[in-house]
Amino acid sequence: MELHEYFPMWHKLTDAQQNELRRVASPWSVKKGTVIHNGSLDCTGLLLVRSGQLRAYINSEEGREVTVYRLFERDICLLSASCIMNSIQFEITIEAEKDTDMWIIPPEVFRGIMDESAPLANYTSELMAARFSDAMWLIEQVMWKSLDKRVASFLLEESVIEGTDTLKITHETIANHLGSQREVITRMLRYFQNEGMVQLSRGTVGITDIEKLRKIEMQ
Repeated sequence: MELHEYFPMWHKLTDAQQNELRRVASPWSVKKGTVIHNGSLDCTGLLLVRSGQLRAYINSEEGREVTVYRLFERDICLLSASCIMNSIQFEITIEAEKDTDMWIIPPEVFRGIMDESAPLANYTSELMAARFSDAMWLIEQVMWKSLDKRVASFLLEESVIEGTDTLKITHETIANHLGSQREVITRMLRYFQNEGMVQLSRGTVGITDIEKLRKIEMQ
């Protein structure tokens, strides 16, 4: 993708603003497992995902992780540059789930252009609102949705993302996504296995009855 394809209001920027964004956008490649951004004080910059997959998550005081959202090709990560938004303090960690190529735009440059361009400022506000909507959805899931539904939903989503029913994923990774404990996830997966919905092996969860999982998700 070209840089302008990430911004639907690109044509509303001046030539000078477009050229400045092109000039400062730096290519960045990271390996799976790399922590790209860590905490509200780490203003890394605006990330534009070209290929790969990123995970944004928060940590509890007890050290548990829970995934807030994931980013794929064509996505923009704004919370890695939260310093461009006044009064935004969001403790979030961003990690590469797969080898990822992206562009990074320095926050001070983006903020300067945003101050000059109402269309870019509005688009940035829309992106931030969408991410906080993701956070609110997560809170709703954790508070009101039972764990069996959340695990079923996660497995179904992961199957779509990876394009396979054989998921190369550990119980601990699932626990980290859902803000649970590995032992709890293991018990839930064993229950799913006893009910014929999954087949477990070391480092792998194979979905064997997708319709049963969907029924649990929708209950």
